[in-house]
Amino acid sequence: MDLSDVVIRWSPAGRTELLTPAGVLVVLALTAVAVGWAPAWRVLRLAVTLVHELGHAGAGVAVGRRFTGFVLRRDMSGHAVTVGRPKGPGMVATTWAGYPVPAVVGALLVLAGARGWAAPLLTLTLLVLLVALLYVRSLLTLAVVLAALAAAGAMWWWRDDRVQQHVVVGVGLLLLVGAWRHLGAVLGRRDPRSDAGALARLTGLPSALWQGSFVLVCAGATWLAVSELIAAWG
Repeated sequence: MDLSDVVIRWSPAGRTELLTPAGVLVVLALTAVAVGWAPAWRVLRLAVTLVHELGHAGAGVAVGRRFTGFVLRRDMSGHAVTVGRPKGPGMVATTWAGYPVPAVVGALLVLAGARGWAAPLLTLTLLVLLVALLYVRSLLTLAVVLAALAAAGAMWWWRDDRVQQHVVVGVGLLLLVGAWRHLGAVLGRRDPRSDAGALARLTGLPSALWQGSFVLVCAGATWLAVSELIAAWG
């Protein structure tokens, strides 16, 4: 394999007609099964938790904190550790990022898939997952990251634009719905161990306000994704 082979694999498709109305229907149906069928959701929800924890990590690194590792647990929870000042705007941004990031990433996946940019996005995903491998701190976390790497790597290597576009859109929808499900599990609760509870301690503002900010971001991301799918349908 030479450089031209790699370039081909990360280049955008350059056309969007591959995402057909029939294909969108299939993706929607498969997403509904994945989220609504309990055995499938018990496995796939770990992907949402993975993005949640990497959201904490990415925000922490962006504000100058040091990311030291993360773990995923079977009960849908997880934990990412960043080192830096225990208070202040950086810690607030790092703590806040967890719940909104799966929805934002989901919307970006839908937009990228629908507009023929699945290949570059898969390339970026592979790079992020390879870096994430250096920070896993449990066997379950390692298994989840390796599974995601294998799936993304297979689609990247055996490139098929039609398959890539529909799968990327499907994963985006899964993350969007998963973000709402994860958020729904904590809405209205005053759990001091939750992200909203931690934000309340850091800022003195009520946890309900922070939960409301999560809802607003998830709603905006959902609107973007649905608008893109409606445009693709037309």
